[in-house]
Formats: sequence, structure tokens, C-alpha cells
Amino acid sequence: MQADHRLIGFERYGIAGFGWGAAWISADGQIDSHRDTCAFRDDPGRDAVGAVETTAALVHLRRPSKLSTLGLADTQPFDDPAGRFSFSHNGDFREVRSWRARFRAAGRIHGRADTEVGARWLEDAWDGHTAPVDLLATLHETFGGQANLSLLTADGAASAYAGNTENPVFTFRLGRIGLASTGIYSLDRSIFRYVAPGATERKLVRIGGTITLNRHGAAAGAS
Repeated sequence: MQADHRLIGFERYGIAGFGWGAAWISADGQIDSHRDTCAFRDDPGRDAVGAVETTAALVHLRRPSKLSTLGLADTQPFDDPAGRFSFSHNGDFREVRSWRARFRAAGRIHGRADTEVGARWLEDAWDGHTAPVDLLATLHETFGGQANLSLLTADGAASAYAGNTENPVFTFRLGRIGLASTGIYSLDRSIFRYVAPGATERKLVRIGGTITLNRHGAAAGAS
């Protein structure tokens, strides 16, 4: 990973800066993570995270739909307690009330963000599923609303689901690194002007599509 101008540019032009987090595959094959409620550009821990060498990572820069969710408990990505995945969401789930009540009664809700509810659902739906990445579309169908979803699994696969019509998802390469990323809340391709002008192999992920990057950064799935 690199703590560089690209993430600062993403934070600036994406009007983020309300906290950030990252998850990555560690040298021993586990998912490690870091979260902070301050902006990426202001976090003194960003350099240590940026120095980590990994084959796959998930980074989330926060622009919350509700400013009442600015605590650490609501900062993404959310790690599965069993270590199977890390999960983040861009958008606004619509049908969360009954699910939140169910998970709160079980002592599994710690914050206010709708993303945490989605993470708890994903934990329960995970076991026995032959292709966990397929669960992203089902998760969106369950909760509705605008939803771009990102997933890092313990086997090193990074996936992105495009379900937010207000913020497109793209795949591209920066040198030897393959990426899947939301836009900067601009319906055009301004991400490639302001954040990643050197990007190659640029592709738009269609709404309802899921792509997965393997350890070599190659994308497979919908485009």
C-alpha cells in the first residue's frame, strides 16, 4: 500500500475526510486493519499503514450519509469477527430497521451506521455459500437503496459491486497494480482527471455487476 497523493486527492475531490479505514492481507495470510475517525490526510498512523506490503487491500474514505455516525464504531471497513472478510459500503441502505433490531437484540450492533447492519447480515449468510462474492448482489436486494459494496476475503480476493446510480464504479490499473474504485461522486469519469490520470485499462462496472480482482490485479466478472 502507499499513503500518497492519490488518496488525498480522492479525499479532497470526493468530499470525504470524515474518517477512513483500510484492511489488507498480512504476511501470515490473515486480514489486518486500521481505522481512524480523522481524515486520511490528518492521521499520523497513515504512514505505518502505507509502508505495509500486501497482495490485496480495501481502503474506505468516509463521506457518511448521516453525520450522526462519525464515531469509530461506524468507521469502515467492518471486519468479520471470524476473519473471513472485511466489508465496506458506499451509499444508503433503505430496509435496515427490522434487521438492526434483530442484530441489536443479539448484542451484535455497536454503532449507528447502516453498513454495520449489512456486515452482520453478510456474516450470517456466509457459511456454506460456494461463492461468497455472489452474496453482494443478494445483500443489495435484501436492503435496497443506493449501494456500492466492497469485499476483501481472506484468500486475497478483492471484489466490488456496483449498485449506486449516483456514484459509478470503475476498474483500472496504475502500473502493475489493479484497482476497483468508486468515482468521486461525479457521474462522469472525473476520477481519471483529478485522482488517477495515469490509469490504464479503464472500465466501467455496470449497475448490478460484481467484479473480483485476483492477487495479480486482474479483474474477472461483470464489466
